[in-house]
Amino acid sequence: MDFNLKKRARHDVKVEVVSLESKFPHNVMIYHFPPTEDVHIDEFEDLALERLRLLRVFDRATTKGLRMMSDDWKEYVNAELTRDGLRGYLRMCSSHSGGIKQEADLQMRRRDYLSHFILRLAYCRSEDLLRWFVAREMEFFKYKFAALSTAEIKQFLEENSFHIQPLTEAQKDEVKDGLYESTVGQSVAKIELLEFYKVPFTQVLDLVRTRRCYLKAGYAYVNTHDLVSIVAARQLEEIERGMQAAKAFINDVEADERISRMLKSLHNSYTGKDYTVCKDASVPIESLDQLSKTSMPLCMRMCHDHIRSQHHIKHGGRMQYGLFLKGIGVSLEDSLRFWREEFTKKMDVDKFARSYEYNIHHNYGKKGSMVNYTPYSCMKIIKEMAAPGDCHGCPYKSLDPPTVKAKLAAYGLSPGAIEEVMFFVTRGHYQFACGKYFMLTHNSNVEPTINHPNSYFEESQILMGNRQKSTRTPGPVQPTNKRAGIRGAANRSMLNGDDDDELWRIAESQEKAYLSQKGIAEAFDDDLDLTQITE
Repeated sequence: MDFNLKKRARHDVKVEVVSLESKFPHNVMIYHFPPTEDVHIDEFEDLALERLRLLRVFDRATTKGLRMMSDDWKEYVNAELTRDGLRGYLRMCSSHSGGIKQEADLQMRRRDYLSHFILRLAYCRSEDLLRWFVAREMEFFKYKFAALSTAEIKQFLEENSFHIQPLTEAQKDEVKDGLYESTVGQSVAKIELLEFYKVPFTQVLDLVRTRRCYLKAGYAYVNTHDLVSIVAARQLEEIERGMQAAKAFINDVEADERISRMLKSLHNSYTGKDYTVCKDASVPIESLDQLSKTSMPLCMRMCHDHIRSQHHIKHGGRMQYGLFLKGIGVSLEDSLRFWREEFTKKMDVDKFARSYEYNIHHNYGKKGSMVNYTPYSCMKIIKEMAAPGDCHGCPYKSLDPPTVKAKLAAYGLSPGAIEEVMFFVTRGHYQFACGKYFMLTHNSNVEPTINHPNSYFEESQILMGNRQKSTRTPGPVQPTNKRAGIRGAANRSMLNGDDDDELWRIAESQEKAYLSQKGIAEAFDDDLDLTQITE
């Protein structure tokens, strides 16, 4: 009997590699086919939060009442994209030469495509979420399309099967008088250079409604700049159909509890700077009274005043204000002293130690679960339900308008300034009301984007010259991986600037892909009889 092991015949597994440029040929793409590549769970969450930050920029521009594609709108959106560390998306919305793309640009196209489909899963749950998502996605799509050159538009139309062709010179001559009259804001010489497309007028009803195209015999003559109306209609149809499809299989996706939790909480996620630990400065508690008047938002100033007057505050207020103090730079020792000095005006030291000291240590991650808790964002504070006698939550939301007016007047705002703040309060735009309050109390001409009380404090201190503005733009928090055993791993400290951060993210993505491919190869290296596996 032959006991020698027989080696089974091996079959090489050939992995087809498709270049990014062939998969994502344009900055502007019709989101038709869902992506099929595997994505690491960390990258999945990173892409989702990055896309959410992007869409929130367009949402803020809309809330501010800026007319889409106006110069003010573009200036605001570009500044916010830069501030939020979204320069890759900003490049996608900028005019370019259409030459050979850099690796970073191709990676951004991939991130754009994947992140759109990830957010479909989060926003297909309700009609309100769906409407918000579709509106913001269409604004982003139109902004990208407006940056395409004439040659890129032609290529885009061909590859996406838009069966329309520009008019020939002879066809343009037949309707040139109508084109001159209907094309607003362009000289005759520029109109001669523009290309026009003849389409059924039902495809561009928005242009017909605003009288921005020439109509003749049931057809509309649309110039290149307004072609986005036709393309956007197709994109809108694709997104709405895709959202219905996502709703149909969302239960299968949520079988993974990690993904389920993330998707359900995504819309209310805070996507700004992490204020868990303050590394910029140390704030002594002796300065809190002055800082409350100069650099704290209304929600925190009211908490501080309540503590000073009542020498006590309920649990919700202690959490909201205590974590805020930690975020601005109050040390654990100073925090203990601050709360002890106030509370012991109504109770003895032993009762304070038994009832309150543990929670303060707990918030700083020194006891209990040892989690260093993060200060509350505006979104979380606005959602807080304050009961009678509480002073936490967002005062612009929780207090009735007369009380808000009285509080603003007590803090020194003039009647005219109060009305400016109340304009946003009565419309439910509480963060814009806070931004207006910042402008009025700091005599500033620039309205900051307020999404976190600690951001308000930091901007105030920078404006007053007490802190320096960070030169580093915020970006998505990257997971910390041990790279010592990875061949070719580099030290991130060697990279500097926003472009290097982007390249680092690309390197991480490629590294994960490499490890994934390595895992597949190792799986096939096992001496298994695959012929026994049947479908």
